[in-house]
Amino acid sequence: MPVPSARLRAPRAAVGVPVLVCGLAFAGLGTWAANGGAGSPPHVTVTRAYVFQPSGPTPETAAFLTLTNDGGSADRLVEVASPDTAVPPALSEHRMTSSGAAYRQPVDSATVPAGEGLTMSPHGIDVTVRPKGTWLPGEEVSFTLRFTHGKPLSVRAVVVRPGTGTGRPPRP
Repeated sequence: MPVPSARLRAPRAAVGVPVLVCGLAFAGLGTWAANGGAGSPPHVTVTRAYVFQPSGPTPETAAFLTLTNDGGSADRLVEVASPDTAVPPALSEHRMTSSGAAYRQPVDSATVPAGEGLTMSPHGIDVTVRPKGTWLPGEEVSFTLRFTHGKPLSVRAVVVRPGTGTGRPPRP
């Protein structure tokens, strides 16, 4: 028959080892977070914004934004709104068919990686817009960007002729 102290020691060891491991894990996690390893919230800014002047019979054109995220975690651009468009702007991605024809495919959101950002271009992600009225080079178009985590951003993009440059830094 086992001694009473041996019966008590086995349950303490069975409980004590996991409690000790959890304590060490929490201490390590706390140290990691205190030293900035857990990341900081996303901090997205727009450093460039332009929109192509519509041309030809197509009523739609595209806006391009350069988003910089100097925060410690990624964010997602989930909505673009504008009072200057006939229909709500839409995030889209430039795609090519096997025969070489280009088309736009709608996307629900776009990732803005931490410590980097997102540069929209005619060959990747962009914002499809349908102007309300006529847009001329040099005019500005207002946009509001909404993110999963960050605050909404208001930005003004300059209208440029396609192929003539990428505008200037946006005005808030």
